[in-house]
Amino acid sequence: MLWISSRNMGANISQLERDIGSEQFPANEHYFGLVNFGNTCYSNSVLQALYFCKPFRDKVLEYKAKNKRTKETLLTCLADLFHSIATQKKKVGSIAPKKFIAKLRKEKDDFDNYMQQDAHEFLNFLINRISEIILAERQQAQHGGGGGGGQNNVTANNVNKAKPGENGTIHPPTPAPEPTWVQDIFQGILTNETRCLNCETVSSVNEYFFDLAVDIEQNTSITHCLRCFSNTETLCSENKFECDNCRSYQEAQKRMRIKKLPMILALHLKRFKYMEQYNRHIKVSHRVVFPLELRLFNTSDDAVNPDRLYDLVAVVIHCGSGPNRGHYISIVKSHGFWLLFDDDQVDKIDASTIEDFYGLTSDTQKSSETGYILFYQSRESL
Repeated sequence: MLWISSRNMGANISQLERDIGSEQFPANEHYFGLVNFGNTCYSNSVLQALYFCKPFRDKVLEYKAKNKRTKETLLTCLADLFHSIATQKKKVGSIAPKKFIAKLRKEKDDFDNYMQQDAHEFLNFLINRISEIILAERQQAQHGGGGGGGQNNVTANNVNKAKPGENGTIHPPTPAPEPTWVQDIFQGILTNETRCLNCETVSSVNEYFFDLAVDIEQNTSITHCLRCFSNTETLCSENKFECDNCRSYQEAQKRMRIKKLPMILALHLKRFKYMEQYNRHIKVSHRVVFPLELRLFNTSDDAVNPDRLYDLVAVVIHCGSGPNRGHYISIVKSHGFWLLFDDDQVDKIDASTIEDFYGLTSDTQKSSETGYILFYQSRESL
């Protein structure tokens, strides 16, 4: 059950409304923070980002309006939460997502504790779980409500691979189930291209993704990181490629490119790295610039809409010096201005403030607030 927090209701709400301005306050929009239940900033930050990815919010609310089932799932709990925010009488405030967190902790033991959790792991679990629920409900409907739930799940980690035939040609992969609206929004396709340096035959394997995990370097940009993501790698010596056309191991060149660009591109910056000398993961707080507009250049030759332009709509930010300590907040773009969500607190910020979350310019600096998950929405869907 959802309840409204009265803590700090007076000054903070009136201040936020004053900062936005009554004339500029969007009609039918609500800005509600989420109460933290001890360690749930990881989920609060991701939920706020997803709420302000409008295609996703619209589909969740549409699901709420159409779904009359009584069975409680993580998706029904999310839909109830989004609906509660969207139908508030007040414009701003805070909500405690009790039912959603309770269901999350029942669904996955990893989240059923008060330890520091990873926001990206939560995002990955939530998106996959929602897709599984939709597919299971679809199958039940097709079978008259009987059995089969969850037997044909599609997740971000399930790869639909094209396989080479005996003559070296690439056959299409086995057809996947009809995409869900989650896949329509977040799913893209990578193509792993390998060119044999002996016969020049190019083979490709397609992989579906819900987000892209990119390595980062000091004082660089997302565009640079994505270019490095698609750098050509030479396979030689002990790593030679088994070419079906040559019927032997050959030197080859390999690269990963984007074949289908998703409606919402989620980029996961790999900020937590395992260091053997410390026997633990450390945080990489490198400064990585993420622009308000993004166009991808590492697309395949047969990519659909390769010139698609993206706008930054949300960022999940990790605050702190390591993966096992710290805090998550999020910034979102709504109707032309930016808001910062820090659990149940909501503040309007200037667009220039985004630069504060790029990361540190020097490895000698200590604690930092750094962009961790970026959400870019294609301009034609705005």
